[in-house]
Amino acid sequence: MSQKKPVIEISQVEFAYDENLVLENITLTVQEGDFLGVVGPNGSGKSTLLKIILGLIHPLSGKVRVFGRTPERGRHLIGYVPQHADLDATFPISVMDVVLIGRLGKAPILGRYRKIDRRAAEEAMRQVEIYDLRNQRFGALSGGQKQRVLMARALVGKPELLLLDEPTASIDGRVEHDIYEVLRKLNEEVTIILVSHDLGFISTYVNRVACVNRRLVCNPTDHITGDVIEACYSGPVHMLKHKCEL
Repeated sequence: MSQKKPVIEISQVEFAYDENLVLENITLTVQEGDFLGVVGPNGSGKSTLLKIILGLIHPLSGKVRVFGRTPERGRHLIGYVPQHADLDATFPISVMDVVLIGRLGKAPILGRYRKIDRRAAEEAMRQVEIYDLRNQRFGALSGGQKQRVLMARALVGKPELLLLDEPTASIDGRVEHDIYEVLRKLNEEVTIILVSHDLGFISTYVNRVACVNRRLVCNPTDHITGDVIEACYSGPVHMLKHKCEL
């Protein structure tokens, strides 16, 4: 069996907004095939960590490598799913057109999308089970459907790493469960880092959990206890586990 390669290597990273230290001495390695859950209270630095991996912001100190490269050079291998749709809900754009936006870095600068781009979009929509919605207007979809469209947009570029920033924050529990099931299947082909406030998914879906509250502590899923979570959140936290049918 071939040895898994590191996808993300972060060593002793620190970051501050103005003079407010947000991340302190962060060290983390993510291997191929990992499904890493990132949890922590509001303002703890979770989204900041994703932005550093994407190369959108730069740490004050420390080292970051994405597929052995700088974040800027490794960014094309990453698919990113934001917490909210960054599109005007009133704009008359179809699901297919939204997904095709994810091909802009691979399609010709001028001219229409190619057949290969449309085939990639169709494949991505099938992966997240929204192919039947391809001709519908994006703004008319439910919150859960929109998140699946954003996931397809991130997947259409064939990324090797998928970053998701609280993709289920504004949807109900049943839809949330369905999205996690889609992510479980995707994890067979792509490494995933998922930021979430929902502690209930931890024991069911991810293989490691990074607790971030300025500092970072990473544990295998089966090592996560109430004490570990409370230390991360600096106080008592009620954790509900979702049932999962295998």
